Amino acid sequence: MREILRFQPLYQERVWGGRAFESAFERKLPSEQPIGESWEMVDRPEAQSVVHGGTHDGIKLRALLKKHAAAIMGPDWNVDRPFPILVKWLDCRERLSLQVHPPAALAEQLKGEPKTENWYIADTAPGAQLIVGLKKGVTRAAFEKAIIEQRVEDCVHSFKVAEGDSILVHSGQVHAIDAGNLILEIQQNSDTTYRVYDWARAGLDGKPRQLHVHESLQCIQWDDFEPAPVRAAPTSAVIAECDEFRIRRLVLGPGEKVNFSGKEQPRIISVVSGKLKIGGTSLGRGDNALLPFAGEFNAVADEFGIVLVTENFA
Repeated sequence: MREILRFQPLYQERVWGGRAFESAFERKLPSEQPIGESWEMVDRPEAQSVVHGGTHDGIKLRALLKKHAAAIMGPDWNVDRPFPILVKWLDCRERLSLQVHPPAALAEQLKGEPKTENWYIADTAPGAQLIVGLKKGVTRAAFEKAIIEQRVEDCVHSFKVAEGDSILVHSGQVHAIDAGNLILEIQQNSDTTYRVYDWARAGLDGKPRQLHVHESLQCIQWDDFEPAPVRAAPTSAVIAECDEFRIRRLVLGPGEKVNFSGKEQPRIISVVSGKLKIGGTSLGRGDNALLPFAGEFNAVADEFGIVLVTENFA
């Protein structure tokens, strides 16, 4: 398989979402409802990416892997294993709930899935923040008391962010995204989220959204104090590395070329700014593509831009 794979986005309504994908990526959204997430690459029973364009146009990702697993993922890939990464854009017009994902050691017991994720800030409003981890010295007892007294914000670690910043959020880290952020989230293939606090907000139906306080308190990493983000920089670098994946940030000037060797590993390409051409395919801001294991690909930047390369997931 020697062509890149692109997929149709799957849009998700969220109470905290907006319409930023229209202006940021020049996309047509399906309704006037708040769209919080665009699932760009997903292989789950409840959500399947569908190939957009090329030889395999219209085929679901699961079916494609069943037929071409070795070419896409490598010769040792189990055809029954789902694609291990979920790529999504987040339009956070309002603050998200304070939440946590179950660590691997607890996930099966809680009938959930672990989820480590990376957030890359593609755009942000002045003063916008992220919340990740606890303030130094906060204990479980103090946190539980703060839930009762509706002052959880006093216990969590928040920090301002700028375009180009990123942070790796591990399973077990309590976290939330503040209003005004446009984020590329690259994560384990999981959809288990426990809400511990939702700022007294109602859902799209006007009723309070379900909380999972009991599960959250079991999952929170109580010694996780004030983790630091990776700040924006004008040079290429590894910005995230964990057991589940690695992400490289490529800063490319006009005409700069990048070669992705064949038969090494599959890779995900995400264009967060600028334009990139791979073979005869042009990728612009907001576009994501899968480079199969079997193909060798040469990319060239049409203009200055930043591209994220996700690898080491196969």
